[in-house]
Amino acid sequence: MIRVTGSLTCATAADADLVRQHLPEHIRLSRAEPGCLTFRVEPTDDPLVWRLDETFADRAAFEAHQTRARASDWFRVTAHLLRDFNVVDEPDYPAA
Repeated sequence: MIRVTGSLTCATAADADLVRQHLPEHIRLSRAEPGCLTFRVEPTDDPLVWRLDETFADRAAFEAHQTRARASDWFRVTAHLLRDFNVVDEPDYPAA
């Protein structure tokens, strides 16, 4: 399983408005992707920062997400924003 955690930081209130405008569709499309297990991008106490936590079934699902996202309106309007992400390949643990 691939886990992505981190933050998305805006420089201005106008950038934050762009995120709020385009994020719902980005979340909807991401959650609909094959292999997307969880996809959360949530505001923090700082109105310019969003925290993210995503999981994908495997590396192929994560890479497909990256490809789709980079070709999207979301990426076109937010490409200039600071992204601080940590991508970890976590072992799968069987349910107890």
